[in-house]
Amino acid sequence: MKNNYLNIVGLAYRAGKCSVGEETIVKDIRAKRAKLVLLASDIGPQTKKKLMDKCKYYEVPFLIADDRETISHAIGKSHRVAIAILDAGFAAKIKSLLG
Repeated sequence: MKNNYLNIVGLAYRAGKCSVGEETIVKDIRAKRAKLVLLASDIGPQTKKKLMDKCKYYEVPFLIADDRETISHAIGKSHRVAIAILDAGFAAKIKSLLG
């Protein structure tokens, strides 16, 4: 059941409802566009702290998911450590599958 969330992440990415890249994700958190932020379990400590602090301050939920390779494979990009989900429906479904 746990890997089903990766299908939803891939679907959200193809639908244009995701943002990747640290700066883009921070902008989406600040603008309250991000509904959920997925962080790789092997994310670097500075990036992890920065994104978690932003999420806490702007009250955006975040989850620690699989490693960067698994997350990157789900969206078809390489070396991605964080993904912001910009759609409430996709975010709710991913939370229910991971939670």
